[in-house]
Amino acid sequence: TPELIESFDKTEFFNVDYYAFDYEEIASRIESGDAKGALVIPPEYSRNIHRGEPAQVQFFTDGSEPGSGIQSLANANLIVANKSTELMSKEQLSEVQLPISLQPRIWYNPAMQSSVFYLPGFVGILMQNITIILTSLAIVRERERGTMEQLNISPLRRGELIASKMIPYVIIGYTQLLLVVATAIVIFGMPMRGNFLLLLVLSSLFLTFSLAIGLLISTISQNQFQAMQASFMVLVPTIFLSGFIFPIESMPKVAQWIASVIPLTYYLRILRGIVVKGVGIEHLWQEAVILAGMTAVTLILATIKIRKSLD
Repeated sequence: TPELIESFDKTEFFNVDYYAFDYEEIASRIESGDAKGALVIPPEYSRNIHRGEPAQVQFFTDGSEPGSGIQSLANANLIVANKSTELMSKEQLSEVQLPISLQPRIWYNPAMQSSVFYLPGFVGILMQNITIILTSLAIVRERERGTMEQLNISPLRRGELIASKMIPYVIIGYTQLLLVVATAIVIFGMPMRGNFLLLLVLSSLFLTFSLAIGLLISTISQNQFQAMQASFMVLVPTIFLSGFIFPIESMPKVAQWIASVIPLTYYLRILRGIVVKGVGIEHLWQEAVILAGMTAVTLILATIKIRKSLD
């Protein structure tokens, strides 16, 4: 058993980070995203090997990311096949073709459909892009039309003015979320295994962040063209480094560090956790707390900048 574990751990693809003592712990680790797979070695494994009898091991993998899931299965099969060849030579088990057989089990996405991975990502990307672009044009448009001075002399307080700019886009954002999710489920067959109300609540954090970023961009831009340019400068890196296209674990370390400060990274984990895995807040609270912190900081900065711009 230790030799088989070492065979997995010494590869570049696998890291043995946890030892579980029951299936519930395995399920909890994979649901929370702490682990991407699990190797289950039964108690009779060593006994069967020494007796020259076939031994079976189970391998669980997270199918919510088909790319890494397919690679993990291929690598696990290769490791077990190499170990079987080694045992046949060492124990002289010529009568047994494969001393060890691997029994794979794919969670959440047994068919390894790429759409299951990408569709929740599209929901997050569309929600971010449209919200930021529309909001970034809000104050710039007022400035170009010359109505900013009228807003300044209006009886509205600064907080009321900021809220009046954000509320319409909050409504647009939620409407967009509902339409995109409904389209993905009805037309493209995206699963919805978790609590939809929880998805709406946690989406409000990311929606508020996107609004704050858009307003922040609008305060530092002199015209709508500059606002669009600044928006794309923010949006393009998030598309490639948030885990939307490539699993973050497969990225270089520098890219992983950048991904850790991108709010979309945590929102995509929330989306895929609720939509694909069906997990609850007990497995997503860390992502929610980080996203809430980033949202609060960005909203405070945007509010301060807007007040200075209006003054």
